[in-house]
Amino acid sequence: MASLNIKLVKSLNGRLEKHIATANSLGLQKIGDTTVQPDNAQTRGKIAKIGYLLRVEETK
Repeated sequence: MASLNIKLVKSLNGRLEKHIATANSLGLQKIGDTTVQPDNAQTRGKIAKIGYLLRVEETK
């Protein structure tokens, strides 16, 4: 199954609380944090919501 490398590249300061909560649910709390998540509908939905804060790469 494919995975996604997700990196937080912009600050969470001043963002909507829902967006901060979404980033925290992905395991991202400060700039430069990286996490590997499964490529599924739930993860894609979170990325769609806060994609402007992230850099995403697909891995196998």
